[in-house]
This record gives sequence, C-alpha cells and structure tokens, in this order.
Amino acid sequence: MATRAVLAELAQEYQRATGGQVAFLSVGGVDAAQRVRDGERFDVVVLARDSIDKLVAAGHLIAGSVVDLARSGVAVAVPAGAPRPDIGSEAALRAAVLAARTIGYSTGPSGVALAKLFEGWGLTETLAGRTVVALPGVPVGELVARAEVALGFQQLSELMNVDGIEVVGGLPPALDIVTTFSGAVGVLSQRPDQAAALLRFLASPAADQAKRLRGMAPAPARVVNEEGRA
Repeated sequence: MATRAVLAELAQEYQRATGGQVAFLSVGGVDAAQRVRDGERFDVVVLARDSIDKLVAAGHLIAGSVVDLARSGVAVAVPAGAPRPDIGSEAALRAAVLAARTIGYSTGPSGVALAKLFEGWGLTETLAGRTVVALPGVPVGELVARAEVALGFQQLSELMNVDGIEVVGGLPPALDIVTTFSGAVGVLSQRPDQAAALLRFLASPAADQAKRLRGMAPAPARVVNEEGRA
C-alpha cells in the first residue's frame, strides 16, 4: 500500500510515454504475497525487498528480474489538532510512546521493525494493551484520523495527504526504519519482456521526481545475479 499512489502516477506516465497499458492492483503486502504464492498471475509484483526475495526463492518470480525501485522511511502522525510530541531523539520518542493513549502500526515490515524497537526498549508488555495493529490493507492514517490511534507509525508515503491527521516527522536518524521496495517479473507472466521494460522505467531517473513528491527516495542501483542474489 505504501507504493500505491506513486505506482498509479508512474503507470500513467509510462502509458503516455510508450502507449503501453498498465494497471496496478494495490493491496496489503501480506495479501499480495499470498496471492502470488497461490498462483495468481501477475506480470509485475512490487513489494518490500525481503518479500520479493522470498517469492524469488520459492520460484514465483523470475530470478534475475528483481529491480529496487524506492526507499521509504517511517514517520509519526497524530490526530489533527492534537499536541505534537517531541520525537527528535531516542529518549524523546520513547517518552512520547509511553505517554500515548494508543499506538498504531501496520503488519508490514515497518510494523515488525517497530515491534522489535519496543521490545529492545523493554516496553512490549507495557504497551500490549495500548497497541493497535492495523489490519492488512488498512492505512494507519485512517485509524489516527478517527482518533482510534493517538500516535501512528507508518511509511511517510502512506501518511502524506491523509485528512484529519498531522505528520509530526520522521524517526530520529539513529532509529530510522527504511524499507526498500522492489519489483520483479512473475514466472506466470505471458509478457515478461514488457514487464521488464516497465520495471526499468520505474527504476529510471524519469521516475525519481514522482517518488520524492510521494515521500520516497529513489533506490540505489543494485546488481543482481542469475540466482536473484544481490
């Protein structure tokens, strides 16, 4: 879901530039990976890099077709009009988490990383009754906007432009949680050459501005061998 807006925009740009028709179906990452494992046919799959690597290893995506597309950091949001907590240091962020009535994050890689961060702080049990894990495909920003979550954590690209919330900022540099999103060609694709051409466009400098405007950064190029290993 973090890539939904930028992929929709880039699909339109690709169609204008090439005349080729592209349609992205955006769902939660857990659901997307399961649909690929279940044998549903997709030409291109875009997910967090670790999920892509697992699908390559399982034989669902073409080894060697993986392209890193964008890097996305986690940001913090509160309901509109609520006090904006200090999150400028690890100590300040920890205090903000402890003070929050409820804390929300996703089931994706950022949520996993946050759970590990809270565990490292020794707060897992303390926060157990105050933690809201968004269902797959449900943006944390929606929960924040409805005041079901007082302090929400999710990819900046998913929190931007959500009505009813205020983005406080990113995590302190020492705690930054960054997800690399990658694309790969499905083994069941009937147009693998066209799919690979789309991925090259999505990773090209022509796509950089759209990524930055959506709160992401272009991913640095990574060389991948025939087995799909970087």
